[in-house]
Amino acid sequence: MSSFFDAPEPRRVLPGDYPLWDEALALVNRDLAVTLPEQRPLRLLGLPAYDGGEGENVYVALADGEWHGNFLEPSPAGDPAVALSAVTEAAQDTVTELLWQAWPLCEEHRLGMHPREEDGRLSWWCAGAAARREAAHIRAAVGGLDALVRPHRPNRKRRSRG
Repeated sequence: MSSFFDAPEPRRVLPGDYPLWDEALALVNRDLAVTLPEQRPLRLLGLPAYDGGEGENVYVALADGEWHGNFLEPSPAGDPAVALSAVTEAAQDTVTELLWQAWPLCEEHRLGMHPREEDGRLSWWCAGAAARREAAHIRAAVGGLDALVRPHRPNRKRRSRG
């Protein structure tokens, strides 16, 4: 028996339930994988609407089901750009607040970046280093940080020729 004050049970959103958000989250997860490789992919989590209406509120959550921030607003007219913007911001809120770190970081300036639309696509924007008078810049499109990050290669000992 449940009471009025029982918290609703979250459900793991299945692939295909929200195709635009799935596509957007796949791009964001590419950036997460390359910048925080120890983290498992983010996922969508649904909770019944609190107002008693039909439907559910969908959140971007860590792999363990924890989330932070507001739910995703339904994308008007199925616009992929709006979906990507909403998912990117929700993912950044969840990662930043629950892992207690800025994400993603600009490798050049070691500053947290923010999503910003530039030339018709959503990109990661860095404020630059004000102390060195370096200008703000676009680092990469959301989902494109993998093209900028060099894979870590272990140091190999050189053999001496004998």
